[in-house]
Amino acid sequence: MADDHYAVRRGVRNLLETRPNLCVVAESPTGRAALEDARAVKPDIAIVDFSIPELNGLDLTVALKRELPRIEIMVYTMHDREDLALDALRAGARGYVLKSDTEKHLLAAVDALSVRRPYFSDVVSETLLERFLKSSPATQATLTHREREVVQLIAEGKINKEIGFILDISVKTVETHRASAMQKLKLRTTAELVRFAVRNDIIQA
Repeated sequence: MADDHYAVRRGVRNLLETRPNLCVVAESPTGRAALEDARAVKPDIAIVDFSIPELNGLDLTVALKRELPRIEIMVYTMHDREDLALDALRAGARGYVLKSDTEKHLLAAVDALSVRRPYFSDVVSETLLERFLKSSPATQATLTHREREVVQLIAEGKINKEIGFILDISVKTVETHRASAMQKLKLRTTAELVRFAVRNDIIQA
């Protein structure tokens, strides 16, 4: 479970562990920590918040599916925008539940994912699913996974040296990804990059 709010993690854990067949094997306050925990414990299901530090829920989903192809991922979020739900589907999530939904939706989603069935909140309408099935890769964001990681860390106030350490890449590589992202997005300043990250829910305002 990846969420930067302790109260949310505790509430979800308490709810899930009312079921004898469910056990929360790891809780992580950041996306980066969640990826490390998943590598260590290899969970069957990941419950991921969309807006979490260091590695947002969308990029965490991509990384989890790349490293653990059989993992089922549910995005558990306050965001009810259809475009974000569509992005989550493209990234590999098979569940999307709003934090404003009742507890039965969260449990129903986990039950569905445990038998490899998808479960989506009402925000994901039939129309949205049709859009997803018909969409091509060209409709996805122009930034690469690594560029999005760098953009998020810059927007969170990290300097190039810190980003290089977190991502285990050189400062020069960080600068290359930063320049590429800003060119693609037609941005000129760090402030514009931060505004882009906030508007697109890469970070929270």
